[in-house]
Amino acid sequence: MYHKGIEGFPYFLGLRSLADIATRDDRVCVLNILGGESRTVTPTSHAFSGGNVVFGTSPGRGGQVLKTPVGDIPVYNNVREGLDAGHAFDTGVVYLPPSGVRDGVAELVRVNPGLRKIVIITEKISVHDAREIRAMAQANGIDIIGGNCLGVADSWNRVRIGGALGGDKPEESLLKGSVAIFSNSGGFTTTIAQYLATAGWGTTTLVSSGKDVYIHYAAPDFAHAFGNDDRSKAAVLYAEPGGYYEQGIDWTKPVVACVVGRWKSKLTRAVGHAGAMAGSGDSAEDKERWFMEVFGVPSLFTPENPVVSAKGAVVTNIADIPAALTAVMALNGAAPDFAPRGDLALKPWVANDQGLRLPPELAMPAVTAPEPYAGQIAALGAQVGAVVARQNMKDKSGASVMDPKTQVTSVHGHSVLDLALEPLEATFALPLVHEIATENDRAMLDVAVAAEVNLVGDPILVAADAAREAGNAPNAVMATAAAIVGPKRVERALGCTRALIGLFAHSGLRDGRDEEFDASGIVCDDATRALFLATEAEAADPRPEAMLAAIAARGGRSAFLKFLGGLGGRLSRDAILAAIATTIAWGPLMRKRISRLTAETLPWYLRLYGVMVGATIPGEHHRSGSLWGIPRDERFGQWTMADLCFLAMTGKKPTPEEALPLQMLVGLLISNGPGSISAQGAKGAVSADGPQTPARVQINKAMVGFLTHTGYSHGGNGFEGMAFLLEQFKDAGLTDPSDPAHGLDLKAMATAFARTYRREKAQAKELGTEVRALPGVHHPVFKGKPVNHDPRERFIAEFMARQGKYNVFHAFYRELVQALHDQGASPYVFCVNVDAVIAALLLALLWKDFKSGTLTERDLETAAFTVFLYGRMIGAAAEIDDHLNRGRNMDTRTPPPACGFVV
Repeated sequence: MYHKGIEGFPYFLGLRSLADIATRDDRVCVLNILGGESRTVTPTSHAFSGGNVVFGTSPGRGGQVLKTPVGDIPVYNNVREGLDAGHAFDTGVVYLPPSGVRDGVAELVRVNPGLRKIVIITEKISVHDAREIRAMAQANGIDIIGGNCLGVADSWNRVRIGGALGGDKPEESLLKGSVAIFSNSGGFTTTIAQYLATAGWGTTTLVSSGKDVYIHYAAPDFAHAFGNDDRSKAAVLYAEPGGYYEQGIDWTKPVVACVVGRWKSKLTRAVGHAGAMAGSGDSAEDKERWFMEVFGVPSLFTPENPVVSAKGAVVTNIADIPAALTAVMALNGAAPDFAPRGDLALKPWVANDQGLRLPPELAMPAVTAPEPYAGQIAALGAQVGAVVARQNMKDKSGASVMDPKTQVTSVHGHSVLDLALEPLEATFALPLVHEIATENDRAMLDVAVAAEVNLVGDPILVAADAAREAGNAPNAVMATAAAIVGPKRVERALGCTRALIGLFAHSGLRDGRDEEFDASGIVCDDATRALFLATEAEAADPRPEAMLAAIAARGGRSAFLKFLGGLGGRLSRDAILAAIATTIAWGPLMRKRISRLTAETLPWYLRLYGVMVGATIPGEHHRSGSLWGIPRDERFGQWTMADLCFLAMTGKKPTPEEALPLQMLVGLLISNGPGSISAQGAKGAVSADGPQTPARVQINKAMVGFLTHTGYSHGGNGFEGMAFLLEQFKDAGLTDPSDPAHGLDLKAMATAFARTYRREKAQAKELGTEVRALPGVHHPVFKGKPVNHDPRERFIAEFMARQGKYNVFHAFYRELVQALHDQGASPYVFCVNVDAVIAALLLALLWKDFKSGTLTERDLETAAFTVFLYGRMIGAAAEIDDHLNRGRNMDTRTPPPACGFVV
């Protein structure tokens, strides 16, 4: 049967006045109440409206509740269950997915004769379904608003139904006044209300009409209800291209129409939330003309050309609505509803000019924001360091990323190719401060790590030696040492760092190197002072004085060391380590490049760096005051990280010519992206501790996780490449790998091997066995071209060529890949990959020691493995820190459906 609605309408319309759209008497049922959007929005609407939602539905979740500030809303499996439980409602709100909206509306209509209104929030409902929904509503005398809308609200009644009009705090935007709003855009409905308030205009009823292709409650319906609402003296319409809803309306009261979207005429498909494209005759320009004809104005309103009539005005920028409305209402003898609440001039609440000297029109001073924002901004201002949102980090990283095309990894925005040219100290600091360290900070890091390398008298050395003597690979030896550097070993150093950050956080210090900074206003209580000073048990430790002397000798500057020096006592080694760490971290911390958590844990990483390098040196070379015969003062005051790493591998200090290849090797090895086995080991260890409770995470255990996830295959490719090259060259009579006049026929050597390898492949194919892999040759990513290159290998080759350097092992690899193709052992000229470069550079570095008998073949292979560990130790630190700040608990677990069982 047809339900008769308002006289004069060719279809059913039950809403006579805007005052009827959202009232305190409305009782609401919400479909899909536990969905993602409703779960967030409905509690606010319910509380603002005095508790107007009687129940909601969510199939399969019957018996649950949605908690709100004014009580729980019961949830049923369907509408029938809610009615049978004794609940009554007259308004439905639909949050269902597009495919379910038609059936949801049918359910509401079928089971509830008392239904009068439905608000559809869902967007992109098919036209077919929308027409059926319309037919059901018309046949049963039901008004529908939407779809693709943010609902309705009434500022006089203090009611909001469906959607998020007014935002999280509707009481701040829905201010009682005399202006009604009808808008295609849900978000702009609230924005327009806020803009009107700046000019003193409040609102009556706000309707977000939505902008799917099919709008159920359209501009003519609004115009009728607006005309019958005594509270509403004027209206604002926001219209976008598409549809003829706004054409030919006889407005009985003043209206300001905002028409946007001229740019959409240049598009060929629907965009944004506007589901309809403008067709022929319903573009933005067409709608502007419709309104100008009705209002009797010759042109658009702009601040420079304020054209209005008593009937209204047309604007194309929502910022012009308040001025246009005020001008229109002045012609009608009406003043704003209340005193203006500010203006729309740009008023930055926060400002950061990054030290630039801006022209006056751009250098706007920050103003105090209204509450509650002023308090929130003040809290942010007091916050030290970055705050990172936690997220699922399985197979992800905020520290490293691999370019899928080049297979080159970047760490905190720095390519490993670039890092290969940086001093080791800079790369060791990068994972933790996200920046390349300055010369001052590199010197400080050298001292911090050098003070941890000598392990004489420490149980760590006993454990590492025992692991070594048991035949373990270098990673297991390092893991044994790292396992002992647990939380209690760094408790005091971390406490000192937290204390320093707390003391200086709001002091105004911007540069940790600024020794001219006036710290006289910083008060250190007795307990904190005692934390920094050495105890009687530490009296015999000579390292604090040696560290301070070394920093002075290197010209190191630290505001924190200067502050500690004024405490009037002997500083502990932990306090000095903390001051060094805070100096390195301070700039990035103040610039919010890193979190406070990262800065506070930095000493743990520095201590681990030193211990892990020190553990690779056999115990017999650790002596009081010297390491492998090198005096403490020399190591502290002059040696670099490259020197210490080279000493650990060879027992001697490198020349500058020897230090450069080591630096490049470590730089290239820092990371192979978040998916590498070693990175997953580190991340998994952090995740297992629960990074959302950072105090529980054991950074040393995460380092052990990286170490246990390296081995002779992952980490050993350089090891295997070293063994392969030794097999080819150990009887060749080579004396100097860097001399191009070496006298060897590399092409003949490569051809002989390629022929043998071709026969091996043929035999393996015949027997159905696997042919041995060639270390350093080929990589699936570079397969398919006639001649293939690894960009990392090309980078090293070109750099060495510019330096006038030659490497016979690298040259042999280049001959080998060509020979493999020429002899039919490979279909393409495979690439020489970065693992081959690592083996070639390192073997050339150690060849003379090998030939002299100083280093054995096993020493060389161990060195290849160790240099990989040094590089990947840095990358692991980046992943550990990133996961500690960003990860969620146990988020590296593989989903059960992805797990398999193998018999």
